[in-house]
Amino acid sequence: MSEPPTRLPVVLVSGLSGAGKASILRALEDLGFEAIDNPPLPLIEELVARAEAGGPRRIAVGVDARTRGFDADAVLATVARLRRNPALRPELIFAWADETALLRRFTETRRRHPLAPDGRVSDGIAAEQALTAPLHAAADLVLDTTDLPLPELRRIVEQRWGLQAAAGQAGLAVALISFAFAAGLPREADMVFDVRFLRNPHYVPALKPRTGRDPEVAAYIEADPDFVAYFVKLSDLLGLLLPRFVQEGKKYATIAVGCTGGRHRSVHIVEKLASRLTEAGWRVTTTHRELAREGQVPGAPIAQPAQAQEA
Repeated sequence: MSEPPTRLPVVLVSGLSGAGKASILRALEDLGFEAIDNPPLPLIEELVARAEAGGPRRIAVGVDARTRGFDADAVLATVARLRRNPALRPELIFAWADETALLRRFTETRRRHPLAPDGRVSDGIAAEQALTAPLHAAADLVLDTTDLPLPELRRIVEQRWGLQAAAGQAGLAVALISFAFAAGLPREADMVFDVRFLRNPHYVPALKPRTGRDPEVAAYIEADPDFVAYFVKLSDLLGLLLPRFVQEGKKYATIAVGCTGGRHRSVHIVEKLASRLTEAGWRVTTTHRELAREGQVPGAPIAQPAQAQEA
């Protein structure tokens, strides 16, 4: 099920202060979106109408608690009206991070929280969480930037709204994430699969420093007697579920695969799944969370998550 390619993408970006909203907007601007941060709410539809009539040009609008006349219900009502326009493809994106990460970022940047300019940052975070909770709950996509380096955040944005989106290839976007269970579950995951039962390259000295992208690591994992049966069943399950997600109107499906260290087995499974799903015609992005933290994702230098995001 695909949407008409002529529908104009309109991305409303909201979120918590310090969670990366500005970084998302800048990444979208670099992709050719007309990015506008915090216009008065009554002007959003007028701005979209101008973008629609003047090109048309894709538009990204930042909306958060600093917006004049901010009201979460009013934002949702605006999104609902935009969705009634058959020429538009509106999406609501919410940038989120946990309180510990937000406190650390405000401390390191020495910035004041917009909802607590003269008080405790934690009070401002709590107030903003309450104000924006309806947007968090209704968002088409929640980007958890707690442990996400800025280069990886930009890569996610580029893969979701880059050349494919510009060409009008809409439909379900499938995000695959590898991770380590010891570092916590990815909060954005719709489904989580555990591959810790597979043979572990960590205990082979020659393979330990490598990753699941390495052909020798892949061969070692696939030599497990249960690998083929597991991967076939996993592929079949996704082959059943993803079309049903499309029927339900979902725009994003995030599938997380975890192992002990997040460097070998989960990485290989994600890479193999990405290849299989791409061949089946799905629009797929991959994120290797632990490799990104180590700076091992191509094009992503080592970055400290606490310093990566901006308000």
